[in-house]
This record gives sequence, structure tokens and C-alpha cells, in this order.
Amino acid sequence: MTIFELAAELGKALKKDEKLVRLENAKKKYENEPDLQKMLVEYEVQQKALQVEITREERDTMFIDVIQKRINELYDAVMSHPVFIELNDAQAEVNELMNAVNNTITFEITGELPSCTHDCSTCGGGCSH
Repeated sequence: MTIFELAAELGKALKKDEKLVRLENAKKKYENEPDLQKMLVEYEVQQKALQVEITREERDTMFIDVIQKRINELYDAVMSHPVFIELNDAQAEVNELMNAVNNTITFEITGELPSCTHDCSTCGGGCSH
């Protein structure tokens, strides 16, 4: 097999991994959660309104404070939304998996693990720690 065929096989295997399946499901939930999407749209609108108001020569500081307060409320609501939390958790798991895969490949090439933490739960293994 060529390197690219092996990479394609690795990609197919990763796509079936429970962590990537969880991430895909979390993304679908995120995209289809109407309350969350509404908050995200409003957040963007409020951010744009804040930018417009900040760049005015004669700023209305009370209006800026109202917008900033609403942005903070929306941010907190989004960050604490269960669907958003699930997506973030799933993405973190996939990031860890991909780092472990990359570390394993690097180890096989160089014989050294990049930035070894000496905590085997954070990498793909292959060392004597």
C-alpha cells in the first residue's frame, strides 16, 4: 500500500471511532437546536451593533453598556446550553484522539514522542514511561 492508501484507511477507521461518531451527532444536534441557533444569531447581531456604536465619533456609553450586557448574557446562555457543552466535550475528545494518532505517527518516524508528558493517558503510547 502507498502512504496515501494507508492514510485513507486510517481516515476510514477514524471515522468509525466512537469519538468521531459522537462528534458528528453532537454537530447535528447543535445545528438543529432552534433556541441555541437563535441565541447565536442574536449574539452576532449584538456584536455588530457594538462595533458600529464603538466606532461612532459620539458614542452612547449607556447604549454600549446595554449591548455589552446583552452580549454577556447570550454568551453565558450559549456556553451553558447542554447541546453546546456536549459539542465542546465531543470536540475535545476528538482533539485528544487526533493528537494521540499524530504522536504515534511521529514516534514511528522519529522514535521520539513530541512533548511527552510522561502521562501515558495523554498520548498514543510507544514509549517506556
